[in-house]
Order: sequence, then C-alpha cells, then structure tokens
Amino acid sequence: MFRAALKSLLGRKVRLLMSTFAIVIGVAFVVGTLVFSDTLSRSFTALMASTVGDVVVRPENTDAAAEPTTRTVDAALVDELEGIDGAARVDGNVTGFGVYVVGKDGKLIGGNGPPSIGGNWTDAPAGHDLAGMEIIGGRAPEKKGEILLDSSTAGEGGYVIGQDVNLVTATDQGTLTAELVGIVGFPEGGSLNGATFTGFDTRSAQDLFLKGKDAYTDIWVTAEPGTSQEDLAASVADALPDGVEAVTGDEAADEAATVIQEAVGFLTTFLLIFAGISLVVGAFLIVNTFSILVAQRSRELALLRALGASKKQVTRSVLLEALVLGLLGSTIGLGLGVLLAIGIRSLFAQFGLDLAGQPLIMAPRTIIAAYAVGVVVTMSAAWFPARRTTRIAPVQAMRDDIAMPESSLRRRLLVGVVMILAGGAALAAGLAESVPKPLYFVGGGILAILLGVASASPVISHPLLAAASWLYARLFGSVGALAGQNSLRNPRRTTATSSALMIGLSLACTMAIVGDSAKASVDQTIEENFVGDYVVSSLVGQSFSTQVGRQMADLPGVDSVWAQRFFAAGFDGEAVSAASRSTLRDGLGVDLVEGDLAGLVDGTVLLDETYAAEEGLSVGDRATVELADGEQQLEVVGIFAENPIVFGSIVTTPTTLVRAGSPDADNFLIVDTDDRPGMQDALDAVVEDSPIVTVKDQQGFAAEQREPIDQMVLMIFALLGLALLIAVLGIVNTLALSIIERTREVGLLRAIGLSRPQLRRMVTLESVVISVLGAVLGVVLGIGFGIALMYSLREEGLEVISVPSGQLAVFLAVSVVIGVLAALLPARRAARLDVLRAIGSE
Repeated sequence: MFRAALKSLLGRKVRLLMSTFAIVIGVAFVVGTLVFSDTLSRSFTALMASTVGDVVVRPENTDAAAEPTTRTVDAALVDELEGIDGAARVDGNVTGFGVYVVGKDGKLIGGNGPPSIGGNWTDAPAGHDLAGMEIIGGRAPEKKGEILLDSSTAGEGGYVIGQDVNLVTATDQGTLTAELVGIVGFPEGGSLNGATFTGFDTRSAQDLFLKGKDAYTDIWVTAEPGTSQEDLAASVADALPDGVEAVTGDEAADEAATVIQEAVGFLTTFLLIFAGISLVVGAFLIVNTFSILVAQRSRELALLRALGASKKQVTRSVLLEALVLGLLGSTIGLGLGVLLAIGIRSLFAQFGLDLAGQPLIMAPRTIIAAYAVGVVVTMSAAWFPARRTTRIAPVQAMRDDIAMPESSLRRRLLVGVVMILAGGAALAAGLAESVPKPLYFVGGGILAILLGVASASPVISHPLLAAASWLYARLFGSVGALAGQNSLRNPRRTTATSSALMIGLSLACTMAIVGDSAKASVDQTIEENFVGDYVVSSLVGQSFSTQVGRQMADLPGVDSVWAQRFFAAGFDGEAVSAASRSTLRDGLGVDLVEGDLAGLVDGTVLLDETYAAEEGLSVGDRATVELADGEQQLEVVGIFAENPIVFGSIVTTPTTLVRAGSPDADNFLIVDTDDRPGMQDALDAVVEDSPIVTVKDQQGFAAEQREPIDQMVLMIFALLGLALLIAVLGIVNTLALSIIERTREVGLLRAIGLSRPQLRRMVTLESVVISVLGAVLGVVLGIGFGIALMYSLREEGLEVISVPSGQLAVFLAVSVVIGVLAALLPARRAARLDVLRAIGSE
C-alpha cells in the first residue's frame, strides 16, 4: 500500500502542483513573518545593549517607553563618581530627539518612525565592553558649528566630510547649519535600525537641548575588569543624591528592549493573521483537489479493496499522499519564506525601519512552525476526502461507472447554520466588548460565519446557480445550457471552489467599508469642528520649535495663533494635552460641563467627560497622571465635553509639562487670519527651511488625515491579494481536474459537433459562474461585516458608515475577469484533447 500510494502520487504530479503552491504560500507567509520579527527583535536587543554603559545614572522614574525628557543630572556628579571603587571611567551624555537632517535635495532624512537622535559625542565603551558606534571617518566635533553623522544618514543625504549640513530641530534654535567633520558607524556590523544620529561637542549639545545648563541627561560609569555591573551599581547608588538612580546597563537595555518587543509583537500578530487567512483559503483548495482526485480514483481504490486492502489501509494511502504533499510544500515554503522576509524588510525600510545591516534570524521554532503548519493543514484538509474512501465497496470495481458516496446536503446545511449562529453570537459579543479580549471573539466570529456559509453554500447558492444556468441558456444557447448544468451537477465542488474567493473578497469588502467610513468620519469631524483658517503640524507627528508659532503671530494679517502640545507615556499610556486657557476657550472652543476654566493653573488638569466617568473622577478629586518625571497626583478643576480637536483625555498647562521634563516645543498650531490674499504663501515662507512642518487649510488638513487611512487599507489589500491569488489558483485547479474527470464527456461533445471555440466558451462560462458566486457571497458578507465593525466604533468618533458602492461594483466586475482568466489554461487543454482518445478513456 505504501508503494501504491507513492506511485499514485508520482503519477499525478501536475494535478497536485497547484495544491502544493497553496501550502507554499501559506507556510511562506508564516516563515517570513517569524523570520522578520525575530530579526527585528534581535537587532533591537543588540542595539539597546550597545547603547548603554555598564551602569547608567539617570533621574528617578525615567521611563524608557515615554517620550524624551529634559530632566537632567548635575554635571558635577561626573567628577564625584570617578573616585568610586570599580569605576574605570565616567562619561556624561546629553541626548535629545527631534534633530532632523535635511539632505542636499531638500528632503527630510528619517523621522518617520525611528527617532531622529541628537547628542554629544563621547567614545565611552558600551556595557560589557561591547562594540558600539565608532568614528569610521574624520574626527569628533570640537566646537560649535561642527557635527558628525551616522554613515547611513550621511550617505542618504549625499554629504561628505567638510560639507555644510542643514539641520532642523524642535528647540528654540529651530534651523541651523553645521560642518560635517566626522562619520560614525558600526565597524563590526549593525545599524541604528533606521534612526538617525547627529553628534555635537558637549557644550553645543547642552546649549541646544538643555538651554546651556551644565548638566547631562544621563551618565555612564564603565566598570574596571573583574567588577560586575551589579556591584558597581550598588557602589554608585550609595554616592548619589536624592532624585537620581543607578541601574545596570543590562537592566536599562532590557527595559528599552521590552518596549520594542511589545511593538514587534503587535506587528507579528498583524502579519500572522494574514498568514492564517492564506492557509484557510488554501485549505479549501486542498480539500477540493483531494475530493476530485479521490473521486477520479474510485475504480482504483475499489480494486485495492477487492484485492484485500482494508478500509484503514485505503484511508492511510490517501493521507500518506497528503503527508508527502505537506512536507514538500513546507520545505519549499520555508525557502520562499526567507525571500519573503527579505521583501518585508525592504518594505519596512521604505517607512524608515532599515534593518539592512542585520542578518536574518532563522530560529528553530520557525522551522518547526513551518512543517507543523504545512503538514497539519494539508493532513486536516485531506481527512474528509480520505474518510469517504472507506465507503467504496469492493464490488464497485466491477462497474463501469463509480460514484463516490456523497454526504447529505441537509447535514451540511445544519452544520453551516449552527456555525453561522455561533459566529454571529461571538461577533456580537466581541463588538459589544462584553468579553475579555474582544478582538479574538470578533476574529473567531467572522471565521465561523465564513466557514458556516461555505458549509451551507451548496444549498443557499442553488438559486443563484439555477438563475445563472437559465441566463446562460438564454444568452449562449446550448453551450450556455451545458455550462450551467455542469455548475449545478456538483454544487459541492462549485461552492467549495467559490468559497475560497468568497473569504478573500469578504475581507477586502470589509476593509473597503472600514476605510471609506473612517475617511468619511474624518471629513465630517473636521468640517464640523475645524476652527481658525490654517493648521500647522509636523509631517512625522513630532514636536517642532516654538519659534514657528511666534514668527507666524508677527505676520501681517494673522489675528491669533493657538498652540497645543501633548505628552504620551509609552504605547498604552493616556495622552496628556497642554494649552493655555485662552487657547482652550477661544481657539479650541472647549465646553466645560463641570468646573471653571479659570481654575486651570499649573499643577491642575481638565478631564474629558468620558474619561472622567470611566475613572470615577469629578471636580475636586485628584487624578493620577503619568508625566515625564513619573506619576503625579493633580487636582481636577474641570470636566469638558467631547472635543475632537483636543488631543488626549487629560489637559493641563504647558508649564506643567515643561516642569515635568517634556521638551518646550509645540505639536499643533491653529492660525486665525483676516483672509487677506497671499496668506498661505506668507505662512509657508515661515516654515520654508523646515520640511517637517506643514501649513494646511481645511481641505489640506482633511487630505493629510485621510492619507494614513489610505496607506493602511492599501497595505491590507496587498496582503489579502495572496489569499485572492490562492483562490484564483483554486478555480484553475478545479477546472483543470474537472476536465480530466470529464475527458470522455468532452470527447463525446466534440464528436457530436461541439467546436473547439464552443468548448472553450463552455469552460469559461463555468469559471465565471464560480467566480461570480464567490464574489456575490463575499460582497454580501463583507458589507455585513463592515457595517457591524463601523457600528461598534461609533463611540470612538467614527460615526459615519459609508459603503463604497463603486468599489464593490469593481470587485464584482473583477470577479468576471478572474473567471475568464482562470479558464484560459483549462479551456485550452480541453480544446486540445484528441477526440478518439478522449472517447476511449476511462
């Protein structure tokens, strides 16, 4: 039986090729995601380890996940700590974010994602004497007006040593120009993962980031040989004043790396979701392929039973073929996954996350996952066709026509209805957020509904297939009637093939509705709440110099400039916004439902009414607020109504943020003018030398807010494209196998006068039925999923539900094109069959 199974498999290599491809795509997506995420995680872990000293001295309550802080330690500590036992050297560091390099072409380098870092340059070694950045060309900056750049930034900007570099900062100095005197890099391999670094001499860095204060943002203490980080940290801690702490370099690196791991974990989950979608769609293709192959081998399997093979042996022979197919697909998918990881790495490099200097990480769990996923999915998909082989009686080998026993459509309908109801309940629970981890319930509910519809589709799609058969007969005569009858002859096969396309299109339609509704909600919110005449903000979402607002306020025709800034404590912290009382009242139109705006002074806060209700806070209470110097208890002096122009649920004064250690910089300006001609040009002139800052009117601001939504939807469409590709292959595979199964029938049709063009048309019409059926079911389900998801997000400000009818119509039209294209090869094969040989085939 083992030899028979292998010979059977080798005899049908072409038939199984496209099924193998489905597994290859799914496994490759899993492998590519795991390799990329492991590479990303390892690179950040190595980077964090090489950017800390043996012991780091810093202000207490420093949060690695928070935005950069202006909190400092006294420079005198450097001399005091040099006498500590076990300390080889002590170096002070000044570090800040928001130093943007402008290339020779005038374009901003980096800034979108990874930070743009600036600071003083020291040659202090990293912890454990690890290799960090070193000067690989030129020298260190020695005075004001001299800088060094990392090699990647210098190369991208087109700068060489000796040339002047244009810089934009978020400090009071705004823009500046400095001579490039040195290039730094990682001689032993590594990179800043897309971040940029600009190095200054210590005095210039203190002037730029600390307003001339003789202090450091942190201090590195390097251990002498034989002294552990823990022992050195304990000795250093004994010599520190209140408000300053000492942590080992390992602790500081782990703390920073953990924050990155959270972001990497989200990205990994996001990509693995699409890998799962590809595998589910691929499973439909595999089930269909094995069902057809088992049906075609009915006589062969019956003969094996007649020759003494048991039911279990026949089933095992089919499963053995699936095992070989799964192993082959997993092996190819493993190799393709590495190429996919390289592609993902290149894609994210376009968004600023450059991992080109990092080797790909192929962890043992990735290899195990590749074979586990490929083999399990293939074996599971082949299990149902394999079970049906046990119902073939040995005596059937003597018959001319053998039909595989079919399961009851009534049972499939019942199973499908149960899954649809269960999926609907899970989806409703997830959308209502009445369960822990609602996204799992939403995803599980959508999957259950899709599988339920796929199970019940032979029954629920019968009216559509019958209507298509009637329409074909009217439009294409006898050829159309044959195509329609072929679709109705085996509804299980037709709907199983269309279900793969249905899943991909339903998710695409869902995302189309979510994206269109989100953009419509943004437009409505801006139209209803846009104040002033112009909005000034950063292209990269970071802060910018307060000089911009001051210069704009001095322009003729500018009536007022309202400034807002905010602080975000890590990935999951509550954002804290800050603005003056006049800005809140006149510029942002804040409406207090409790309290008095006059009470907003330094050290107090206003709360959004929704947030206040969730936290059970009212006027007079003290709210726990996470700021740059840690948690603070601030008095609540007012509750304000929902306002989409106010960023964050907590509002305080700008001085409160600055005193806590936030940079003295703005994030958002609203400019009110007298509408005189040329106002836009005058405002643009203020930020001409600062490519990170843009000036927009209402239409421009709305377009800017829609852009990231479009990018996200396009990226999701691209990922769903793999699932749709597998679905198209499923149609091609089903038609090709169907032609082989119906070889005698095709020969008879040709013998009684059906021409080759008519035969090709018949196969094409069958393909169009399959694709249109999948598209109709997918669009209907996608509309339902999209509306449900948007309805659940109405409390998040996405109040408009917009169904892009034009885009959905395009999906339906494309499905017809898919059907025509998928039929090209099977139709050509059918038309080339020799008539006499076809009639004589078994």
